[in-house]
Amino acid sequence: MHIAWLGKKSPFCGNVTYGREITNALLERGYRVSFFHFAQDNPHQSQFSECEEVSLPCIYHSQIYTIPSPKSSKVLTDALKRLKPDLVHASLTLSPLDFLLPEICEELKIPLVATFHPPFDHKLRNFTSGTQHLTYQVYAPFLAHYHRVIVFSNLQKDLLTRLGVPADKVVVIPNGVDPQKYSPGAGLMKQELAAERLFIYQGRIAPEKNIEALLKAWKRTKMGDRAKLAIVGNGPLLSALMPAYGADQGVLWMGFVAEERRRIDLLRSADIFILPSLVEGLSLSLLEAMACGVACLATDAGADGEVLDKGAGIVLDTHRVFSQLQTLLPILYEHPEIPMMLGLKARQRVLERYTLSHNITRLEQLYRQVLEEAHPYIPTLSPVGSSDPPSLPPP
Repeated sequence: MHIAWLGKKSPFCGNVTYGREITNALLERGYRVSFFHFAQDNPHQSQFSECEEVSLPCIYHSQIYTIPSPKSSKVLTDALKRLKPDLVHASLTLSPLDFLLPEICEELKIPLVATFHPPFDHKLRNFTSGTQHLTYQVYAPFLAHYHRVIVFSNLQKDLLTRLGVPADKVVVIPNGVDPQKYSPGAGLMKQELAAERLFIYQGRIAPEKNIEALLKAWKRTKMGDRAKLAIVGNGPLLSALMPAYGADQGVLWMGFVAEERRRIDLLRSADIFILPSLVEGLSLSLLEAMACGVACLATDAGADGEVLDKGAGIVLDTHRVFSQLQTLLPILYEHPEIPMMLGLKARQRVLERYTLSHNITRLEQLYRQVLEEAHPYIPTLSPVGSSDPPSLPPP
């Protein structure tokens, strides 16, 4: 089976990680994958590992949205005509091209699947969540014309169906991680950072992540010289926050850590992972921390509260992040048995619900269903080099 994947390669964000993990897993299972992505240079086609790569011209692209050039739709259409994929899977990049894809694929008679993962909050509690809700309202009429729309949680599915996307087109397949790679182990970062207890935030340094509430709570609690808060990531608020919260308060600004092994080492070394976001989708950083056996605190924004419910972590109220952390941080510092217990439960939750292997199997099942509906008289295609597709469990 030949999949044309439309997604992001840069700048680094959850969408990039999602595309990399899924396409690599499909390649390992014998699929042919052509990777379409936006680039601010002349479009070209090159060989990326076993994955054919096609650049689409754009005027601007960021972690949040993309502005394609006027000729990008023609470049995309011509490449699809030439490559003749069996199915297009678009990990939507918040681009005007997202709205043209159903028309392009209908003309070429290629089934179209989308993954829709802008952050959201299931309650309109603040301006940020209201803005994200507007994104869902704008997209819903167009998503109704995709063959399937993949979302990460039942909350997200309920939101889209309330906005008019047919329920039978919305499929819940959450993010997943490789629990062999992201696993508990002996980390070396505590020694490097001179930390007896290590707390960590990993993600964008941006308003919607609500990091200042975490920093204010950390500063107020005066955790002591041996407790460190590592902030991993870059973003627009970095230069504003760094001068007010520094090493003298135990705050360590690590910047963006590109090397995956070092990120895993940071997680294995951490005692507590904190995600204070106002809006979220389903945070891969959270799942990675849980898989490494780290005790996790996250707000109930997006699907993160659903991930941690029933004892897999501590769920924070987005309205009370500062006050709750001011209470919880000293308790978690003084009672290490609590984070240890929560870390075990977090790892178990990932193994039960959020492994990459299980979710790729469900994605394979979805591809076959979509192809059968689009071409009911043609035998369903299998991965390259395989015989009959395996029998799969229901989602």
